[in-house]
Amino acid sequence: MNYFDLTGQVAVVTGASTGLGVQMAKAFASQGANLVLVARRQNLLEENKKEIEKEYGVKVLAYPCDITDSEKVKALVAATMKEFGRVDILVNNAGTGAVAPAVDITDDQFNNELKIDLFGTFICAREFAKEMLKAKYGRIINIASMYGLVGNMAATCSPYHAAKGGVVNLTRALAAEWGKDGITVNSICPGYFWTPLTKDTLETDWFSAYAKNAIPLGRYGKEGELDTCALFLASKFSSYVNGQNIAVDGGYTAI
Repeated sequence: MNYFDLTGQVAVVTGASTGLGVQMAKAFASQGANLVLVARRQNLLEENKKEIEKEYGVKVLAYPCDITDSEKVKALVAATMKEFGRVDILVNNAGTGAVAPAVDITDDQFNNELKIDLFGTFICAREFAKEMLKAKYGRIINIASMYGLVGNMAATCSPYHAAKGGVVNLTRALAAEWGKDGITVNSICPGYFWTPLTKDTLETDWFSAYAKNAIPLGRYGKEGELDTCALFLASKFSSYVNGQNIAVDGGYTAI
């Protein structure tokens, strides 16, 4: 039995233009899921659509959308249902990150962080859940962060901590509310992975030295090491896993 088989299912992945979003989308496609790729950059979405359809033979809808705009997200849901007639999996991966000392963070920076990372996650969950509730089935996976579980002394980013901490507890709240209706809501809390958002920081000598001492595995996460957790949470067989925030961080939050 293939516990990760997603044949015929539809997975919506936000933040799917680059980085972890594309990697998770490909993991779902490798198990037979059709995809809705969501981000703001149409050109990158179209490139990913062509690559995934060619490699995995699944159907892909590339849909540019601002996840902080409720009306645009409602249109995204409508387009998904028109194209596929169902939605089984939602990965709320779109996010941003403001790095600066707390005393230098502006009101606009803090508001923008909450708007994208927390409010955007809620809007997408709310709107897609309306369809999942009708079907009495759904898998919602929020991409939080290990920084939503702990503070840190290396990269000052208090707005990011606040927003991702909100995602962690939003996950619990939605899991408690929708669990009886067949919808599980869980989050993945990644550690240090190479992405366009983290690249500049991770490549510095001082941060590399810090990571070797702070992470029990002594290294950053590699491409694909988040995918198996996403597949686990997306599986129909993971039906009793609900309201959990799973750190995929090489052990960073264990010490």
